[in-house]
Amino acid sequence: MSKQVTITINGKQVQVPEGSGLVEAAKLAGVDIPVFCHHPKLEPAGMCRMCLVEIGRPMIDPKTKEPIIENGAPKIQYLPKLETACTNRVSEGMVVLTQSEKAKSGQYATLEFLLTSHPLDCPICDKGGECSLQDLTMRHGPGKTRFILEEKQHFEKPLPIGDLIYLDRERCIQCSRCIRFQDQIAGESVLGFEDRGRGMQIVSISDPEFDSIFSGNTTDICPVGALTTADFRFGARPWELQSQASICTQCPVGCNLTLNTRREAQAGGEIVVKRVMPRQNEEVNEIWICDKGRFGHHYTESKKRLTKPLIRKDDKLARASWDAAAKLAGENFAAAKKNFVILASGRLANEDLFNLKSLADHAGGTALLYSDMGGGELTQLVGVGAGTNLANIGKGDAILVVASDLYEEAPIWWLRVKQAADRGATLIVANPRETKLDRFATSKIRYEYGEESKAIAELSKKGKVADEFAKAKNAIILFGSEGIGLTGTSALASACATLLQETGHTGRANNGLIGVWQRSNDQGAFEIGFQPEADLDKALKGKAVYIVGADPVGDDPILAKALSGAKFVAAQELLETATTEIADVVFPAQAFTEREGTYTSGERRVQRFYPAVAPKGDSKPDFAITALIAKQMGIILEGSSASVVFDILSHSVDAFAELSYARLAETKPQWPIVGRGDMYYGGTTYENKQGMGIQLIPTAQTEGTVRIPKVRKEAALHPKEKEALAVPVNKLYDLGVMIASAELLEEHIGKATVRMHSSTAQKFGVETGQIVTLNFEGLDGEALAQVDDTVPAGVALVPRSMGLAIHEPLVGSLQLKTQSGKGK
Repeated sequence: MSKQVTITINGKQVQVPEGSGLVEAAKLAGVDIPVFCHHPKLEPAGMCRMCLVEIGRPMIDPKTKEPIIENGAPKIQYLPKLETACTNRVSEGMVVLTQSEKAKSGQYATLEFLLTSHPLDCPICDKGGECSLQDLTMRHGPGKTRFILEEKQHFEKPLPIGDLIYLDRERCIQCSRCIRFQDQIAGESVLGFEDRGRGMQIVSISDPEFDSIFSGNTTDICPVGALTTADFRFGARPWELQSQASICTQCPVGCNLTLNTRREAQAGGEIVVKRVMPRQNEEVNEIWICDKGRFGHHYTESKKRLTKPLIRKDDKLARASWDAAAKLAGENFAAAKKNFVILASGRLANEDLFNLKSLADHAGGTALLYSDMGGGELTQLVGVGAGTNLANIGKGDAILVVASDLYEEAPIWWLRVKQAADRGATLIVANPRETKLDRFATSKIRYEYGEESKAIAELSKKGKVADEFAKAKNAIILFGSEGIGLTGTSALASACATLLQETGHTGRANNGLIGVWQRSNDQGAFEIGFQPEADLDKALKGKAVYIVGADPVGDDPILAKALSGAKFVAAQELLETATTEIADVVFPAQAFTEREGTYTSGERRVQRFYPAVAPKGDSKPDFAITALIAKQMGIILEGSSASVVFDILSHSVDAFAELSYARLAETKPQWPIVGRGDMYYGGTTYENKQGMGIQLIPTAQTEGTVRIPKVRKEAALHPKEKEALAVPVNKLYDLGVMIASAELLEEHIGKATVRMHSSTAQKFGVETGQIVTLNFEGLDGEALAQVDDTVPAGVALVPRSMGLAIHEPLVGSLQLKTQSGKGK
């Protein structure tokens, strides 16, 4: 526990941690000091002067170096002028007056000064109801202005500073919160000030404008209506909104969200999600979310949503009753016996996956995870220990990120790992190419694609980087799927687990292995018993297949061919997809916004999400649909309540033992203290009142040393002179079901682009912007070429989920597409 000092605030004596900022110390004492530029997550700036207070300090005798005592107490000396509370640190004996006449006069004058050029049109301002300037003016400022409206500055508005954020320059009070967030937290200095004095304004200094995947956070911490989001601007008044806790489904981080909803006339009187906001969880996402999580929810209201069961009749899908659809599926699955296959993705909740696995087990079928990544059994053994918090990683600790571009795959982990490096942690980035995390790395390891496991094995030997990792007090490894498929990731996970065990970094908090999975609940699927299949087309061909939350037909022509030869196909999905188009029966599932359930994050944290809007049409939760089908097969599964399914799950799967919805809903005090009652301090982030989740305990934490299974690694591919090595990489914005229908993100998705070194481009005679034809083993398609010298020579980076069916490294060639459409 940090050393405490005694200070006096407004006559109240309190003890606070030594070195605390005065604003934070006052907060701990229950005293609110008004601020605009200050934010508890940012370094002090002292720009707005709103926090002016009187500060007295004990007078020190120059001879004895002790406080001068007068009338039995230290003699306090005040400076003649007010001081900014945000830039002062507490010290022993400090006396602070926040409500003296002098302090109140300074705060009043600051507000009047800020309002000299601020439009007084609160009733039509988009920030009304969440405006710090409005709130603090009511508490501390003038009731009327002495300035003439015509003398105020007027600008053209709104000014887009990127396609997701709008700027109203008239409303900006130059607090610099947005600039400092991008500099200090996001590590992307894409905003700045232009001009000086009264003409100072915020500008984007990047190309494209506001080039950051964390841009939406600036609207949360903006104290006025200067920055607004494209999808919520003038969409609703804050006091009209209801709020419900949820979990982001876009990546394995598991960010805590609040869904703001309102009954909408344009939606026929239905309640709809108006915006997505961060919900504080200092152990997961703190108070931040990425733009994909903020703007990617619109797929839940897509016109392509499935709302009723469909059965194929005369080669066409037609509406059917739930009983008829479930009966058809149940009969075919029961008849298939051992040839019954369930193919499910990590988009599903734990409850859904558990019912599916139970159905497969009872029916004698197989439950497969739709994923290119393996290693889930290893995160169960040596995953990060319960109590892990990346915010506690700093000097003396180490983080290794291997085969993962965290910025594209798990943005909030990228942000938190970067902050750990800022605090002094040793950050080792191992990747064949440069990524955005390299800027903050202590050491960078370059290896050839296919040599991932070998590179990790080298870290168990002597050497500077190896020694830094081995001697670290705490160490965490995050492994991904860059450039490798199922076999490669399984081997890499084994190598990482071995390194952690050999160096003593397993079985305790802030140590262990994290998988940077391709979907939000892949970890939950592994925990429940799902496994991916390397030869998936063979596993599906000629079988009765139950596909849930996946689109294999749209993703891969080989899988499409395999399913065309299946005996029966049932598809359970939110939206119309290529897979639903070929299915014999289609079941409409509810979105995460319409139901409750749980997800297990990559850090093995189980978290609850809650329903915010009514279900679309006759759709049902996935676990309930599975229960209906099971009933037709003579198998009884719980289908009425997600909480009951979870209770059965917790009694059936050892890792979930003793967990319950009630425990997952528990919260605890967090720092900084943020909430909707003082938005001028922490922004518009929501306080966490509905659950912070519970981390599962890895085997190594309960049993000590564990046996790490060895995985045979296939030899790395080496292209010949006239060939290239195509490797799969992950892209934040792709053509996956949950993003492709989000119109707001269309520009960010872009077109399928293959990146290659200039020497590779020269070898195949292509230039940036040209369309190339790909001809690799099992991969044929077209893409834009982009020359990028950070890519190793002889390699072509091919994005996953962009219409190009690549799951693992492939050798082949590139050809420039001619006007006739053929390669030359």
